[in-house]
Amino acid sequence: MICNTAYDKKAEDIVVMDMGQRSSFCSYFVVMSASSSVRVKAIADAIEEAILGRDGQRARHKEGYAEATWVLLDYGDVVAHIFYADTRRFYDLEKLWGDAPRRHFVGGPSER
Repeated sequence: MICNTAYDKKAEDIVVMDMGQRSSFCSYFVVMSASSSVRVKAIADAIEEAILGRDGQRARHKEGYAEATWVLLDYGDVVAHIFYADTRRFYDLEKLWGDAPRRHFVGGPSER
């Protein structure tokens, strides 16, 4: 749901990282980029609304919304990282967690 919602709001380069064997705090990271801080907020808002509407679940923790260069939404097993593109390149989570298996979300009808 996070990937589809983010894709619908024009998130770019969506990557799902399997953190199950590398982390004690979550099973997956969903990492994505946005072309502006306004879009970062729009994607974060859409994800929150979709999960709340489907599951009635709010994020356990939300960080970075005011600055909107890196918004973190923690849903327990899944942590979404919504980056402004330059900020994503700077922090490079994919390299930091380089041994985590990952897949790129392509989007479109086959992913729904």
